Amino acid sequence: MVNPTNMSNIEAVLGQIRQYQAQVEQGVKISPDASAAAEIKPTGVAGFADSVKGALQEVNATQQATKAMRTAYERGEDIPLTDVVISMQKSSLAFEATLQIRNKVLKAYEEIMNMPV
Repeated sequence: MVNPTNMSNIEAVLGQIRQYQAQVEQGVKISPDASAAAEIKPTGVAGFADSVKGALQEVNATQQATKAMRTAYERGEDIPLTDVVISMQKSSLAFEATLQIRNKVLKAYEEIMNMPV
């Protein structure tokens, strides 16, 4: 869940990106100032790496819970098959979403690295 502080940081970053995009479309040379960079740095909140790590841990926890539920069902415990199937679908969906996010981040990184300086 995103807290209000993170949301304001996200909105600040998106606003800065939109401003840069408008400048690029108009052919203006972009020169970010130090105050804008300082404005979007989180203070006392989790950084990007921590957010990614937390999301990956959640996906892993979902997969582990699904594995435990499936194993319990296979042992004959009283778990409805529908719950097992839904859990497996949630786990699969979480993994696919994570994979798509990874692909988008890599594509963005490649585009940034290919930009002329």
